[in-house]
Amino acid sequence: MLLVGIDFGSKLAGTTVLACLDLPKREIFWEKAKKKQDADAFLIQRIQTLQPALIALDAPLSLPRVYAEPTAEPKDFFFRKGDRDLRAMSPMFLGGLTARAMQLKSIWQAQNIPIIEAYPAAQAQRLHLAQWNYKKHTTEMAKIQAIILRDFSIELATNPLQATTWHEIDALLALLTAYRVSQDLHQVFGEETEGQIFV
Repeated sequence: MLLVGIDFGSKLAGTTVLACLDLPKREIFWEKAKKKQDADAFLIQRIQTLQPALIALDAPLSLPRVYAEPTAEPKDFFFRKGDRDLRAMSPMFLGGLTARAMQLKSIWQAQNIPIIEAYPAAQAQRLHLAQWNYKKHTTEMAKIQAIILRDFSIELATNPLQATTWHEIDALLALLTAYRVSQDLHQVFGEETEGQIFV
Protein backbone atom coordinates (compact mmCIF):
# COMPACT_ATOMS: atom_id res chain seq x y z
CA MET A 1 0.00 0.00 0.00
CA LEU A 2 1.48 3.33 -1.12
CA LEU A 3 0.34 6.78 -0.03
CA VAL A 4 1.33 9.98 -1.83
CA GLY A 5 1.39 13.62 -0.76
CA ILE A 6 1.99 16.26 -3.44
CA ASP A 7 3.16 19.83 -3.11
CA PHE A 8 1.85 21.20 -6.40
CA GLY A 9 3.94 23.98 -7.92
CA SER A 10 4.12 26.05 -11.10
CA LYS A 11 4.17 23.95 -14.24
CA LEU A 12 7.82 24.45 -15.25
CA ALA A 13 9.43 25.77 -12.05
CA GLY A 14 10.69 22.43 -10.74
CA THR A 15 8.91 22.97 -7.42
CA THR A 16 6.46 20.04 -7.59
CA VAL A 17 7.35 17.32 -5.07
CA LEU A 18 5.83 13.91 -4.30
CA ALA A 19 6.37 12.47 -0.84
CA CYS A 20 5.55 8.76 -0.82
CA LEU A 21 5.01 6.34 2.05
CA ASP A 22 5.39 2.63 1.37
CA LEU A 23 3.29 1.42 4.30
CA PRO A 24 4.41 -2.25 4.36
CA LYS A 25 8.07 -1.15 4.37
CA ARG A 26 7.36 1.95 6.51
CA GLU A 27 9.65 3.91 4.23
CA ILE A 28 9.22 7.48 3.00
CA PHE A 29 10.83 8.72 -0.21
CA TRP A 30 10.62 11.82 -2.41
CA GLU A 31 10.37 12.35 -6.13
CA LYS A 32 10.70 15.82 -7.67
CA ALA A 33 9.94 17.43 -11.00
CA LYS A 34 12.95 19.04 -12.66
CA LYS A 35 13.12 22.69 -13.65
CA LYS A 36 11.58 23.27 -17.12
CA GLN A 37 9.97 19.80 -16.95
CA ASP A 38 6.18 19.73 -17.38
CA ALA A 39 5.11 19.04 -13.78
CA ASP A 40 1.67 17.79 -14.79
CA ALA A 41 3.09 15.27 -17.28
CA PHE A 42 5.62 14.21 -14.62
CA LEU A 43 2.84 13.63 -12.07
CA ILE A 44 0.63 11.73 -14.53
CA GLN A 45 3.52 9.43 -15.47
CA ARG A 46 4.70 8.82 -11.88
CA ILE A 47 1.20 8.20 -10.49
CA GLN A 48 0.50 5.79 -13.37
CA THR A 49 3.62 3.85 -12.34
CA LEU A 50 3.20 4.10 -8.56
CA GLN A 51 -0.55 3.34 -8.47
CA PRO A 52 -1.01 4.75 -4.94
CA ALA A 53 -3.88 3.79 -2.66
CA LEU A 54 -4.47 7.51 -1.95
CA ILE A 55 -3.16 10.89 -3.14
CA ALA A 56 -3.34 14.04 -1.01
CA LEU A 57 -2.79 17.07 -3.26
CA ASP A 58 -1.97 20.54 -1.98
CA ALA A 59 -4.25 22.49 -4.32
CA PRO A 60 -7.97 23.23 -4.65
CA LEU A 61 -9.83 20.37 -6.31
CA SER A 62 -13.14 22.18 -6.76
CA LEU A 63 -14.72 25.61 -7.17
CA PRO A 64 -17.22 27.45 -4.98
CA ARG A 65 -20.68 25.90 -5.34
CA VAL A 66 -22.15 28.95 -7.07
CA TYR A 67 -20.33 28.04 -10.32
CA ALA A 68 -22.15 24.68 -10.53
CA GLU A 69 -25.39 25.89 -8.91
CA PRO A 70 -26.00 29.58 -9.73
CA THR A 71 -29.02 29.72 -7.40
CA ALA A 72 -27.11 28.27 -4.43
CA GLU A 73 -26.94 30.31 -1.23
CA PRO A 74 -24.86 31.96 -0.02
CA LYS A 75 -23.63 33.31 -3.35
CA ASP A 76 -19.91 33.18 -2.63
CA PHE A 77 -17.93 33.61 -5.84
CA PHE A 78 -14.52 33.46 -4.17
CA PHE A 79 -14.43 30.89 -1.37
CA ARG A 80 -15.78 27.46 -0.56
CA LYS A 81 -16.93 26.79 2.98
CA GLY A 82 -13.75 24.80 3.67
CA ASP A 83 -11.59 27.72 2.51
CA ARG A 84 -13.41 30.05 4.88
CA ASP A 85 -13.18 27.56 7.78
CA LEU A 86 -9.40 27.22 7.33
CA ARG A 87 -8.71 30.75 6.07
CA ALA A 88 -7.26 29.21 2.93
CA MET A 89 -6.59 31.03 -0.31
CA SER A 90 -9.44 31.32 -2.80
CA PRO A 91 -9.45 28.71 -5.58
CA MET A 92 -10.32 31.59 -7.89
CA PHE A 93 -7.23 33.56 -6.87
CA LEU A 94 -5.10 30.50 -7.64
CA GLY A 95 -6.72 30.31 -11.09
CA GLY A 96 -4.57 28.17 -13.37
CA LEU A 97 -3.22 26.09 -10.49
CA THR A 98 -6.79 25.18 -9.50
CA ALA A 99 -7.66 24.28 -13.12
CA ARG A 100 -4.57 22.07 -13.42
CA ALA A 101 -5.33 20.34 -10.11
CA MET A 102 -8.95 19.71 -11.10
CA GLN A 103 -7.77 18.27 -14.42
CA LEU A 104 -5.39 15.88 -12.63
CA LYS A 105 -8.20 14.88 -10.26
CA SER A 106 -10.36 14.00 -13.29
CA ILE A 107 -7.56 11.90 -14.83
CA TRP A 108 -6.82 10.01 -11.62
CA GLN A 109 -10.46 9.43 -10.73
CA ALA A 110 -10.94 7.89 -14.18
CA GLN A 111 -8.11 5.50 -13.24
CA ASN A 112 -9.83 4.72 -9.90
CA ILE A 113 -7.03 6.36 -7.91
CA PRO A 114 -8.54 8.15 -4.88
CA ILE A 115 -7.51 11.79 -4.45
CA ILE A 116 -8.22 14.27 -1.66
CA GLU A 117 -7.41 17.92 -1.11
CA ALA A 118 -4.75 18.60 1.50
CA TYR A 119 -3.79 21.89 3.11
CA PRO A 120 -0.25 21.68 4.52
CA ALA A 121 -0.58 25.05 6.28
CA ALA A 122 -3.37 23.59 8.43
CA GLN A 123 -1.21 20.54 9.28
CA ALA A 124 1.61 22.94 10.17
CA GLN A 125 -0.74 24.84 12.45
CA ARG A 126 -1.93 21.60 14.08
CA LEU A 127 1.70 20.69 14.76
CA HIS A 128 2.57 24.20 16.01
CA LEU A 129 5.36 24.53 13.45
CA ALA A 130 5.26 28.35 13.50
CA GLN A 131 7.37 28.29 16.66
CA TRP A 132 10.10 26.62 14.58
CA ASN A 133 9.91 29.29 11.84
CA TYR A 134 7.88 27.24 9.35
CA LYS A 135 8.34 28.86 5.92
CA LYS A 136 10.43 31.66 7.42
CA HIS A 137 13.94 30.43 8.14
CA THR A 138 15.53 27.21 6.91
CA THR A 139 17.71 26.93 10.03
CA GLU A 140 15.03 24.84 11.80
CA MET A 141 14.02 22.75 8.77
CA ALA A 142 15.55 19.54 10.16
CA LYS A 143 13.65 20.05 13.43
CA ILE A 144 10.40 20.66 11.52
CA GLN A 145 10.93 17.51 9.44
CA ALA A 146 11.55 15.49 12.62
CA ILE A 147 8.33 16.81 14.20
CA ILE A 148 6.33 15.86 11.10
CA LEU A 149 7.84 12.37 10.94
CA ARG A 150 7.10 11.79 14.63
CA ASP A 151 3.40 12.50 13.97
CA PHE A 152 3.08 9.34 11.87
CA SER A 153 1.66 6.83 14.36
CA ILE A 154 3.91 4.05 13.08
CA GLU A 155 7.61 3.51 13.55
CA LEU A 156 9.19 4.59 10.28
CA ALA A 157 12.25 2.85 8.88
CA THR A 158 15.48 4.78 9.32
CA ASN A 159 15.45 7.23 6.47
CA PRO A 160 18.14 9.49 5.01
CA LEU A 161 15.54 12.06 3.90
CA GLN A 162 16.56 15.62 4.60
CA ALA A 163 14.38 18.46 3.38
CA THR A 164 16.20 21.37 1.81
CA THR A 165 13.16 23.30 0.54
CA TRP A 166 9.73 24.22 1.88
CA HIS A 167 8.23 22.36 -1.10
CA GLU A 168 9.61 19.11 0.34
CA ILE A 169 8.27 19.98 3.79
CA ASP A 170 4.82 20.74 2.34
CA ALA A 171 4.86 17.48 0.37
CA LEU A 172 5.64 15.69 3.64
CA LEU A 173 2.73 17.51 5.33
CA ALA A 174 0.44 16.47 2.45
CA LEU A 175 1.67 12.90 2.89
CA LEU A 176 0.89 13.13 6.59
CA THR A 177 -2.66 14.10 5.57
CA ALA A 178 -2.95 11.01 3.36
CA TYR A 179 -1.66 8.88 6.22
CA ARG A 180 -4.07 10.41 8.74
CA VAL A 181 -6.97 9.72 6.35
CA SER A 182 -5.80 6.12 5.86
CA GLN A 183 -5.81 5.66 9.65
CA ASP A 184 -9.08 7.58 10.20
CA LEU A 185 -7.29 10.20 12.31
CA HIS A 186 -8.16 13.16 10.09
CA GLN A 187 -10.43 16.19 10.29
CA VAL A 188 -12.59 17.35 7.38
CA PHE A 189 -13.49 20.95 6.55
CA GLY A 190 -16.10 22.10 4.07
CA GLU A 191 -19.05 20.38 2.47
CA GLU A 192 -18.96 17.16 0.47
CA THR A 193 -21.17 18.62 -2.26
CA GLU A 194 -18.83 21.59 -2.76
CA GLY A 195 -15.39 20.28 -1.92
CA GLN A 196 -13.72 19.17 1.29
CA ILE A 197 -10.27 19.84 2.67
CA PHE A 198 -8.61 17.14 4.77
CA VAL A 199 -6.24 17.76 7.68
